[in-house]
Amino acid sequence: MSFDVVVVGSANLDLVATVDRLPGHGETVPGSSFAEYPGGKGLNQAVAAARTGASVAFVGALGDDSAADTLRAVMTADGIDSSHVTTVPIATGRALIGVAATGENSIIVVAGANGTITATAIPAARVVLTQLEVPLDAVERALRSGRAAGAITVLNPAPVQPIDASILRWCDIVVPNEHEVDLLGGVARLLALGAGAVVVTMGSRGAALHAADGVVHIEPFSVVPVDTTGAGDTFSGSLCARLAAGDDLPTALRFASAAGALCTTAPGAVPSIPRRAAVEALLSEG
Repeated sequence: MSFDVVVVGSANLDLVATVDRLPGHGETVPGSSFAEYPGGKGLNQAVAAARTGASVAFVGALGDDSAADTLRAVMTADGIDSSHVTTVPIATGRALIGVAATGENSIIVVAGANGTITATAIPAARVVLTQLEVPLDAVERALRSGRAAGAITVLNPAPVQPIDASILRWCDIVVPNEHEVDLLGGVARLLALGAGAVVVTMGSRGAALHAADGVVHIEPFSVVPVDTTGAGDTFSGSLCARLAAGDDLPTALRFASAAGALCTTAPGAVPSIPRRAAVEALLSEG
């Protein structure tokens, strides 16, 4: 079976504490609420692609625990194929997240089962999307397999870590934020090492598409943020959904910008990811 989008990535249970402000180094602050949400960059991206219209398969790993049951239920509810999700004798991944009143967040990720992902079998798809919450050899294997099968290959290099031409040579599109692109050596380095295009997300200032023929600015959408957790993943997943549907890159990026903005207007990662109708409504307003 061929899919619109295959996501190779992490699935976590997010443990979220709400605070007035994030703590400084060595500081303890009181929290006002606590909740558990399904998350993980890979699962967030898969849900975003599915909710914005794509047929999606997820390639990942979960532990044999109650958190895994919660995350599998999300895949089922959103129609995501989970036949390439393995069960391993390691705890399902966790993310410890602090969310401030401004919507800013601070995140600690414990890989758990995500660290065992190998990506040795990738289903056929129009677009293959991955990130860096799984082992780098699995990232490279996913991108290389996708390219060999004729898919558009997309890398969200987060959480940021050093990557070189052995990975970037297989990337049609790299989607870092401003912080990540600086730590990776800048747009020019990413393009020189083989990335076909670089999309830098800039939060409330929109995004910038960098390619060999110049730069295109993608305008932001004005919303009142509640929680920015998952916004970047929503951007990446919905971008891939629209690329799979045949949109050109600037058009797909405008859709992704609207989806990412909407994600910030509700708490939690997966619960806040919008559906296609809501994104199209915001696009029609802008």
